[in-house]
Amino acid sequence: MLLSRPVDESRLRDALGRAPVVLLVGPRQAGKSTLARLVGERPPSHRFDLEDPRDAARLADPTLALGSLRGLVVIDEAQRRPDLFAVLRVLVDEDRRPGRFLVLGSASPDLSGLAAESLAGRVAIVELPGLRVVDVGAARSDELWLRGGLPPAFLADGQASELWRDDYIATFLERDLANLGFRIPAATMRRFWTMIAHYHGQTWNGAELGRALGVSQTTIRRYLDALTDALVVRQLTPWHANLSKRQVRAPKVYVRDSGLLHRLLGIADATSLHSHPKVGASFEGFVIEQLITLLDERDPAFWATHGGAEIDLLVSVGGRRVGVEVKRTDQPRVTPSIRSALADLALDHVIVVHAGAVRFPLAADVTAIPARDLLVAARELIAAAAYNSTT
Repeated sequence: MLLSRPVDESRLRDALGRAPVVLLVGPRQAGKSTLARLVGERPPSHRFDLEDPRDAARLADPTLALGSLRGLVVIDEAQRRPDLFAVLRVLVDEDRRPGRFLVLGSASPDLSGLAAESLAGRVAIVELPGLRVVDVGAARSDELWLRGGLPPAFLADGQASELWRDDYIATFLERDLANLGFRIPAATMRRFWTMIAHYHGQTWNGAELGRALGVSQTTIRRYLDALTDALVVRQLTPWHANLSKRQVRAPKVYVRDSGLLHRLLGIADATSLHSHPKVGASFEGFVIEQLITLLDERDPAFWATHGGAEIDLLVSVGGRRVGVEVKRTDQPRVTPSIRSALADLALDHVIVVHAGAVRFPLAADVTAIPARDLLVAARELIAAAAYNSTT
């Protein structure tokens, strides 16, 4: 069963229409190859999968192999050959027509070697996340939250989904990290990733995690950056306002895919999820990750003070600065923390995302919106609330 991904398809086609090289990045099994096949049907495309020894052999002399090709050239798992980016730069400088190369990678652009090869002005970067509510429909949002957005995990039922995610975690730790250049024992990284799952939605504390694993803060930070570069963990950066209040300066950490988070926490089904101590943090991370990717937010941030004031996500929509607060409740309210964020950050509006079914104003500058509604039409609903604010 193939699911429609109109937002991602549109972004990819737009990038191919304006840049000679497009880098499509995303975690393993997110659907990059499927999306590449979809957009590469017309014009005819040439494909190289660098996990296939035959294709790797064809690219033994990449300048000769790629230089004469016409139509879209798709190179999959490109992080295995970072030296190819230097060749692409030379070929593109000879012919800058858009849509020449579509490069797929399972790691961040910096890790893949793209930034080091200075393709500035020649490349567009598109990140493909897992499936979102806008892809599967609001009626299946709870399934998506439980199973996560990796297509095989979402499309499988019950125990099959659990087993697939367990296998994914094992393969990622035992093979994929090593292929990305990280020589960290799989058992050590499993312990660390599981610890991150238990810290999901909390501010990073390298000293505490380092003591738990018996390693230095420098080493534990290297572990965190490895999972971040592999696109399975998100470090949400803190926003610093010019205030006299002491503000949090460490990032918050999230396991990006809710389905992997749940398996790392030993959560098997909806019943165990709803009774788990991390259910609120899981819901928060699910909504935040979906919003960041749906809004294509380049510099997502949160804000918090040591006095307890906090806003989960800061975004800019239609020129308005909007705060997003996520609450797993059907009775949201305006909290002192929200009032503090409105005043201290001069926000145009705050959206309270909740688990209920009704959209309503909480104040002139605060609107409560159900998660199922917002995750289908985020930009439109946030812009409408911000522009209708009476302050």
